[in-house]
Amino acid sequence: MEYCWKTDPNSSESHEEQHEHEEFHSANQPLFPRQVSVGFDQLVDEISNEIPFYQSEMEENTIFVPSAPSRDSKRHSLDKIHQISLNEFTSKSSELSYHQIRKSPVIGFRNSVLPNPQNVNTETSSGKPIRKDHDAENYRFSILIPSSTHLDKINSWRELENENPNYHIGFESIIPPAYPSFSTDFMPKEDSEKSRNRNIVEPSLMFLKGSFLPRTWESTWPKNKELIGCFIQLVEVPQGSNMSLASFCNNVKKVREAYHAADINSNSGKIWSTTTAFPHQLFSNTKFSINIFTGNSTQLLHLMPYANYLAKDLIAEILHFGRNDQLFPKDHLLSICGYEEFLQNDQPLGSHKIFQKYKSVIQLKLHNNGDVPGKLSRKHEDDHSQFYLNQLLEFMHIWKVSRQCLSTVIKKYEFHLKYLLKTQKDAEEQGLTPVSSNVQNSFKQNVDKIIEEVKNICSVLGCVETKQITDAVNELNLLLQRKVENFHQNSETSAKGLIDKVTAELSTSIYQLIDVYCSSFHADFQPLNAPERISRVNPGLYSHLNFTVYAVHNIPENWVYSYKAFSFSCWLTYAGKKLCQVRNFRNIPAKKSFFFLVNWNETVTFPLEIKSLPRESMLTIKLFGIICATSNADLLAWTCLPLFPKDKAILGSMLFGMTLQSEPPIEMIAPGVWDISQPSPATLQIDFPAIEWEHMKLDSEENRSNLEKPPKECLKHIARLSQKHSPLLLSEEKRRYLWFYRFYCNNENCSLPLVLGSAPGWDERTVSEMHTILRRWKFSHPLEALGLLTSSFPDQEMRKVAVQQLDNLSNDELLEYLPQLVQAVKFEWNLESPLVQLLLHRSLQSIQIAHRLYWLLKDAQNEAYFKSWYQKLLAALQFCTGKALSDEFSKEKKLIEILEDIGEKVKSASDPQRQEVLMKEIGRLEEFFQHINTCHLPVNPALCIKGIDRKACSYFTSNALPLKITFINANPMGKNISVIFKAGDDLRQDMFVLQIIQVMDNIWLQEGLDMQMIIYACLSTGKGQGLVQMVPDAVTLGKVHRHSGLIGPLRENTIKKWFSEHNHLKEDYEKALRNFFYSCAGWCVVTFILGVCDRHNDNIMLTKSGHMFHIDYGKFLGHAQTFGGIKRDRAPFIFTSEMENFITEGGKNPQHFQDFVELCCRAYNIVRKHSRLLLNLLEMMLHAGLPELSGIQDLKYVYNNLRPQDTDLEATSHFTKKIKESLECFPVKLNNLIHTLAQMTAISPAKSTSQTFSQESCVLSANRSIRRATILGFSKKRNNLYLIRVTHGDNETSLTEKSFDQFSKLHSQLQKQFAALPLPEFPHWWHLPFTNSDHKRFRDLNHYMEQILNGSFEVANSDHVLRFFLSKPVQKTIEESSLVDLGEKFPDKRPKVQLVISCEDAKLTILVKHMQNIHLPDGSAPTAHVEFYLLPYPNEVRRRKTKSVPKCTDPTYNEIVVYDEVTELQGRVLMLVVKSKTTFVGAINIQLCSVPLNEEKWYPLGNSII
Repeated sequence: MEYCWKTDPNSSESHEEQHEHEEFHSANQPLFPRQVSVGFDQLVDEISNEIPFYQSEMEENTIFVPSAPSRDSKRHSLDKIHQISLNEFTSKSSELSYHQIRKSPVIGFRNSVLPNPQNVNTETSSGKPIRKDHDAENYRFSILIPSSTHLDKINSWRELENENPNYHIGFESIIPPAYPSFSTDFMPKEDSEKSRNRNIVEPSLMFLKGSFLPRTWESTWPKNKELIGCFIQLVEVPQGSNMSLASFCNNVKKVREAYHAADINSNSGKIWSTTTAFPHQLFSNTKFSINIFTGNSTQLLHLMPYANYLAKDLIAEILHFGRNDQLFPKDHLLSICGYEEFLQNDQPLGSHKIFQKYKSVIQLKLHNNGDVPGKLSRKHEDDHSQFYLNQLLEFMHIWKVSRQCLSTVIKKYEFHLKYLLKTQKDAEEQGLTPVSSNVQNSFKQNVDKIIEEVKNICSVLGCVETKQITDAVNELNLLLQRKVENFHQNSETSAKGLIDKVTAELSTSIYQLIDVYCSSFHADFQPLNAPERISRVNPGLYSHLNFTVYAVHNIPENWVYSYKAFSFSCWLTYAGKKLCQVRNFRNIPAKKSFFFLVNWNETVTFPLEIKSLPRESMLTIKLFGIICATSNADLLAWTCLPLFPKDKAILGSMLFGMTLQSEPPIEMIAPGVWDISQPSPATLQIDFPAIEWEHMKLDSEENRSNLEKPPKECLKHIARLSQKHSPLLLSEEKRRYLWFYRFYCNNENCSLPLVLGSAPGWDERTVSEMHTILRRWKFSHPLEALGLLTSSFPDQEMRKVAVQQLDNLSNDELLEYLPQLVQAVKFEWNLESPLVQLLLHRSLQSIQIAHRLYWLLKDAQNEAYFKSWYQKLLAALQFCTGKALSDEFSKEKKLIEILEDIGEKVKSASDPQRQEVLMKEIGRLEEFFQHINTCHLPVNPALCIKGIDRKACSYFTSNALPLKITFINANPMGKNISVIFKAGDDLRQDMFVLQIIQVMDNIWLQEGLDMQMIIYACLSTGKGQGLVQMVPDAVTLGKVHRHSGLIGPLRENTIKKWFSEHNHLKEDYEKALRNFFYSCAGWCVVTFILGVCDRHNDNIMLTKSGHMFHIDYGKFLGHAQTFGGIKRDRAPFIFTSEMENFITEGGKNPQHFQDFVELCCRAYNIVRKHSRLLLNLLEMMLHAGLPELSGIQDLKYVYNNLRPQDTDLEATSHFTKKIKESLECFPVKLNNLIHTLAQMTAISPAKSTSQTFSQESCVLSANRSIRRATILGFSKKRNNLYLIRVTHGDNETSLTEKSFDQFSKLHSQLQKQFAALPLPEFPHWWHLPFTNSDHKRFRDLNHYMEQILNGSFEVANSDHVLRFFLSKPVQKTIEESSLVDLGEKFPDKRPKVQLVISCEDAKLTILVKHMQNIHLPDGSAPTAHVEFYLLPYPNEVRRRKTKSVPKCTDPTYNEIVVYDEVTELQGRVLMLVVKSKTTFVGAINIQLCSVPLNEEKWYPLGNSII
């Protein structure tokens, strides 16, 4: 339930809405450096300009931070300080090592300002004294070597030290030592014993326990007691000052340590060929044809092993044939020729994808394992490398500059502070009055310089100026204005004492700011001695969530002048939904101290109890600016943060960076959505109360033993609801129903994400019940858990269980779903989550995964949100994979950068110069390969390249001007590799569509269905750029159309003619026809399910081998392009009449169309069984930033196309209708015609084929030499010679015998002689059907001879024709010749109908599939429909009727007829009547009791109704 809380009761709702929804205008305005400061502007240039330096670099930088006293006035929470308990610090930092801490440089003030450590006696927070042991062995913190970034010391300091070696700054009373010793005496005894044998650890890890959380402090000193000083050092922490970052680095290191470089199993350094589960149905008894190269021999070994043969068994057989039986198969590997990948020895050959896709001869090479070392393996040095995130992240320079600047300004501050106190002391010793002009001037100059350095320190620390710094600076300024008598009125306070007090407060406030900054942001320095955190108080069961929004620091200057005031609002969100909102309308103007800030200091209280908040609740705060002229509110910035990181509430003051982007994406609000751990142009300060809250799991186990068995209808309803597959597709009512019956749900009737997603809320008790269901659920398959990684499930326990299930997948299976898992990282609670660890573990096990993950993470950094998380994860990946693979990534990245630069230069060049520019820039690629020798192809790591084929490189003339680059294969047995580099197109969507198509193809292969799909490789390498691997010998359908002339798209035989021209051999043509048959069906199914739009003949490709495939997926999920408000894509998918013409050979084999429909429907139904997987994959990409996939409506589109709620019969009927719609959609051809005209930039005038024939061409056939020729039959005894009866002009007849090859030769001769004349189409062998080829050839050759002899007179009387028919007459009678009758003999010429009959739940369902051989009484094709009558008749006539199929002897219907209330089939008769309009065609009566149910069966049609 959503709450709305108003802090201003007088504010109206309209005013609230204005603050909530006003557009953000100012965020996009340019912010100049002087207006927006990140925290260290113009400081580096000031180094060495104002103060001299010491030459000694060995002295320590220390900072003196005296403790501030208790103040009477009310102070901000950061004003309070609490001394650290040394024994507590020691116990929390028990892993600290003396030897290790020496290696960490410190930043701060010199120790010369501090007293001798021997004079120190400090009390703990409890008041008990701490004994100081000066034995060096007991020192827990020892002398620290200065950082390399430290500057030389100031020369004047040396002079001061020489004058007064015992001079101190601060209070001369009890001051801790410069290097405090932590004796084992004040540690617990058990810890003391352990500390002696403790292992040395990294300095960055020693602060993990107890020193990284934000701190607030309280003063514990009595008012009248002399102040106790303290000092802090800044230690360098390469892993970062923030606890979460350091913990992440530590976890990454542990993951890497689990895989040693010496472990060959996980660190082979080789790329293994991807595998799947063995497709038994596809390869039940299949043999592969394999050529094997062994050693340096050029001789081939040809073997034909079965598909289920293990690769190691094949190696054993190869060694046996080579008479190398003494060698061991386990010491050898098989690589794929042309690729840098190896077969997996323990996997069957048929499990490797390359064997599943390539049915021709496969070439392999045998290697000795020792001869092919893994180039990409991790080395021994990698095992000992350290993971410092700032060394890998792209923004590492921010840390370095901040550290350098802070070091510089601290030194300046130290110098001026020391000089001020020395001047004051000298004045007192010399008896000078404070009102002396020299003293006053010197004092004022020093104070001004100190304040300037305090400002610089704040500037380095994000331009944050806390209240205590402001107060301390103001008090320091007040000292300048006081009169001399005021100094002596208070006998208890001397001038020096007052200055000491103020400077102590100022130093303390600086220290506190540094500590809060390091706790809030990622820095590479950390206060060494952090004060103890304040005591926490249990909030009780009914405490409400509250905190104080103190201020927004570093407001850009242009905002100050554009807006008269500022306000903020707060949200609580969970799983992308608002839990509660508090709107704040107290408008506060900006003010200027050091920097511009807005100071609200207002406590926000939510009307929600802490215990009712989900563990993964997010707080979002929006900053509004009130426009001066209109008083409307503009959204200026926002930030968000988890309320309970690490399952505990945030304590104390914290700083958060704010983003200037527009409205926060509510549905994507998660801890990583925006990096709040870096300073930004606007930094928010929030003070959280010191309330201890820790998440506790409830052990709520419901007793299910007494559950009654649910009604049968209830279980059926649950099963129907489970077909939705995603909670997003369930209505609120259906969710309530499913949750009510949640304990009756199991993996047989529902899915776990659907049940858990139906929960009414995320309160404590409901979540406990959800966890109960989660623990008891039995997953049917690991992929069922994918749904728990969507944005709908932020619960960490659920996501953990999901990852545990996915861990059961093999590396190759997981590789297939990496894009979704990378997106799922967005909704993890932190970077130490099980999902992140799974990805890192698998990247260490598989180079394929590491390579794919690298480019996915590189590309994900271009998204608007979560960039910081992906940067850190990418850095972790590069650390884990080792130097060799990381260097390979760098080479591939450099290659892409060069290609990007070349593409830009080609685009910017003029048309005539583009090719010249390209050739010039190709030289850069050649230089690149000369430098690096080889590089793996980013789009496919199994391909290694070593150079450029300059002559084969070019560019395409489309709008984006993509480059065609041809690389030289580094494998000597491989061919050159051509890729397309595209800049200006978003290829992420193409990658996703191709991934889903690959998933569908894998599903088909596992079901034994090879759809001959060509799925090319595609990789997005950056924003609007990427690589596409080219398919050899592929052309666009548009080019095929243009080859046939202007009206090529409108012709029916265009595709058929093109394939015949490129496949002269019969075997090649038959293979091409089969490949087209299957691939066309496959692409019809996938483009329909995914709603691929913008389909025209320039993004459909054909290969000479018959494969059809689609390219360019800029439009999908039904987002069709429009022209004048009319959709350009009006067909469900592309299946045109010319495609049908090729499949059915011009309509002469309509059964092939029926086979095509059957194949499409079978493929469609197979995919539908995996609807849950497909919908989960789509849902996980909803927040990936894809332009066409962004909301629930897109998910519903695919759901509606999959129709998982339908039976197979219903889905078959539905898809058949879509095939017919596509076939009858003429606008598709019109669209192709438009594209053809647009692409034909220059069309030469067509050569006229109309010739002026002589009058002889019109002479009657009586004057022709040959009247006609007819084939009487053929003889199989003598080379299949056709017996031809020739009728001469004088009506005499003769016989001759000719072979089919002689006919073909005649046609070729006529084509050469009469090139300008139109000749009849010759019936080549590829025109033959799959069956009855003898009859088809007999008929077609007769037709050909008739056209030749009755056509052109010139042709009919040519020498070639006369010689063909009249030479070598045969002196035989017809009766004597041995002939085979070529009459039309089909296996079954009888009319018949195919039905599928099923009966379930008193419902009789009949699917009318196809009919064959139906004719009208006159022999013509009928326009047939089917009528059904269920006998005996009940009260009413139960007649059903299908639609009519026009003019077809073999019609396809796939229509469903349903009869309700059919309780039994005994005694029932189904009467089926086929009619053409009102004319009877055929009929049959079917006894239903004897019908095989749910099976396809052909029924003969009789010629009368019985």
